[in-house]
Amino acid sequence: MSFKVLVVDDSSFFRRRVTDILNNDPELEVIDVAINGIDAVEKAIALKPDVITMDIEMPLLNGIDAVKQIMAKAPTAIIMFSSLTHAGAKATLEALDAGALDFLPKKFNEIAKNTEDAGSLLRQRVVQLARKKATRLPRISTFRSRALSDVKTKVVTSTTLKPSNVLSSRHNSVVKKSSGKSYKLLAIGTSTGGPVALQKLLTQLPKDFPLPIIMVQHMPAAFTLAFANRLNTLCKIDIKQAESGDILKPGCAYLAPGGKQMIIDGTENAAKLRILDDDSERIAFKPSVDISFGSAAKVFGGNVLGVILTGMGADGREGSRLLKAKGATIWAQDEESCVVYGMPQAVTVAGISELSLALESFPSAILKEIQHG
Repeated sequence: MSFKVLVVDDSSFFRRRVTDILNNDPELEVIDVAINGIDAVEKAIALKPDVITMDIEMPLLNGIDAVKQIMAKAPTAIIMFSSLTHAGAKATLEALDAGALDFLPKKFNEIAKNTEDAGSLLRQRVVQLARKKATRLPRISTFRSRALSDVKTKVVTSTTLKPSNVLSSRHNSVVKKSSGKSYKLLAIGTSTGGPVALQKLLTQLPKDFPLPIIMVQHMPAAFTLAFANRLNTLCKIDIKQAESGDILKPGCAYLAPGGKQMIIDGTENAAKLRILDDDSERIAFKPSVDISFGSAAKVFGGNVLGVILTGMGADGREGSRLLKAKGATIWAQDEESCVVYGMPQAVTVAGISELSLALESFPSAILKEIQHG
C-alpha cells in the first residue's frame, strides 16, 4: 500500500516535476494536485492525503494560511518548498509555526548537485513524513511559546527498541532528582522537526539559566540567522547565530550557522567558538552535530549534558560517543514525540543515550539534572 501525496503549487511545470519525482517511488502515489491554497484546503479535507507538498507564494490563499487551515480542519504532514532568501526563511518559519513539519529549497540545484540526488532526497523526506501518521502529528501549538508548568516530567522509551541501558517509565524518579553531576555546557543536536522542538524546549528555560548552550540544527545558510533572531524574540535566554570569537556565556545559546562548522576552542572556563568554512564532500552535514559535539568533548570533557532531538539520519551519534567516553551525559528524544526518529534512534540503539524523553519533558528534566531552580 502506497502513501498518498497531494502536490500544491501554482506552477504547472513544478507540479508535474514534483509529481514525476514522487511517483518514481513505489511507496508514494500523487493522488491529486492543487493550484492554490484554497484548492489545497478543499482537497486535503476531501482526499485525506498522508503528506502534502506545499508552495508558499500562491494566489487566492498563500501556503502559510493554507497550512493553518489544513491543520485546523484536517491535520496532515506538510513539507514546504521555500526559496533560500531571507524573506523565504521568514516565511518558512511562519509555515512551521502554523504546523508544517519540514521544508526543502524549491530550486532543486540548491538541494543537491544533480537532479537524481535531489529527487532521491525529496522522496526520502516525503516517505519519512508519511510514516508519521496523522494521529501522531505534533500539536499545532508546539511551535508557539506557551507555559508548560503543568506538564509532568516523564521518561519513556521507544516501543520498538529498548536497549538495556535506557531507562523506561518505571524509573521516572531519575528526572525528579539530579544525578549530582556537574555541568559546564548544554549541547543540542537536531534536524528534521528541529525548529519546532528547539523552540518548545528553549522557551521554557529561565533567563538565569546557568550554562552556555550550543545548538546544531541542519538548516540552510540563509535560514539560521532568521531562526536565531526569531528564537531570541521568544525566549528568556539570549540566542544568537554563532560567530568566530564568541565567548561561551551562561544563559546564552549559540546556533551554528548553516553551511559552516562550529568548533569549540579554549578551556571549559574560557571557551570560545570558531566558525569554519567547509567545502569537504566527506562531511555530509554543514553544520554537523558530530563535529561540534566532538570539539565539546575535547574542551569540556564529561561536564556536558548532550541532547539529541528529532532528525533524519545518524548525525550526532559519533560526537555523542566521544562525549560519552569522557563521562558526559547523553539524552535522546523519544520516538512518539519525534517528527523523524532517526538521530535519537541512532544514539539510543548504540547504547549511548541514557534516557529517552518526550519533547515536553526536556525543560523540567534539564533544570532538575543541573540542579537549577
